[in-house]
Amino acid sequence: MASSRATGTAIMLQTKHRSWIYCLFVLVHLMSLPVLAKPDSLKEVTDGNWEEILTGEWMIEFYAPWCPACQQLQPVWKEFADWGEDMGVNIAKVDVTEQPGLSGRFIITSLPTIYHCKDGVFRKYQGARTKDDFLTFIHDQKWKAVEPVSSWFGPSSFLMNSMSALFKLSMFIRRCHNYMTEQLGIPVWGSYVIFGLATLFSGLVLGLLLVFIADFVFPSRRFSSPDYYQKKQTMEQARLIQQQEDEHEADGEEDDDEDEEEEDRDRDEVWRRRRGSPEGRPEPKGQGFSDEALRKRVLRSREEEEEDT
Repeated sequence: MASSRATGTAIMLQTKHRSWIYCLFVLVHLMSLPVLAKPDSLKEVTDGNWEEILTGEWMIEFYAPWCPACQQLQPVWKEFADWGEDMGVNIAKVDVTEQPGLSGRFIITSLPTIYHCKDGVFRKYQGARTKDDFLTFIHDQKWKAVEPVSSWFGPSSFLMNSMSALFKLSMFIRRCHNYMTEQLGIPVWGSYVIFGLATLFSGLVLGLLLVFIADFVFPSRRFSSPDYYQKKQTMEQARLIQQQEDEHEADGEEDDDEDEEEEDRDRDEVWRRRRGSPEGRPEPKGQGFSDEALRKRVLRSREEEEEDT
């Protein structure tokens, strides 16, 4: 009887001991499991999802990993992001080295750059870069005192879309340059020559394309007229006829000048003959005429010749 009781007591003690060991094992296992962290409140904006910031309220930081000032701001920005959900504000960041299109779309000229966006209206943050200043800027709505970005320079405008495409193209060219120089072993000057020839060729092709489009959309009325070539031929013939008439008139004037010069020479010869004898001796006294009389006789003879002709 006593032995059976002792055996039961030992079994109970062993069971309790095993229970404690099991509970301790479960507790250790649960403690070893990773704690479920809450979702990251800091969002990443890219060229593919940037249109999400056009709705709601956002605070966006543009940074680069190599920027010392950006590296100092990152811990503060993460702490500020933890408050974003409570304040109803989306906190985001943009890596300009990975998203060149957004860098051009927002014209980022210095790092870090912070923008506040409320329902598609953008304002540039110019205050201090501490968590309390960020919270005050949102809570007290200090962003209302900041002048918004003009719609002409807004990220969704045509101008900024063009800037974004230009920045993407520049980044693509840079990557091509790095690939040719680092992977293919092409010298730097060779890469520049290739890009220069490609730019020249693309410019020629684009210019020809624009000319064809312009001729197709706005054809010239002069060349499209059916009577254009007939009118052109008629005008050319008229011009040639006028040129021939001018030449004939010039020739006639030259002939008239030559005739007048010949008549003048004849008159001078008559004048000399009438003033002197045929042998060149002076005429006898009383038979000579004065210069005035001779001039009158010459003029009279000229008039008679003109009447005869």
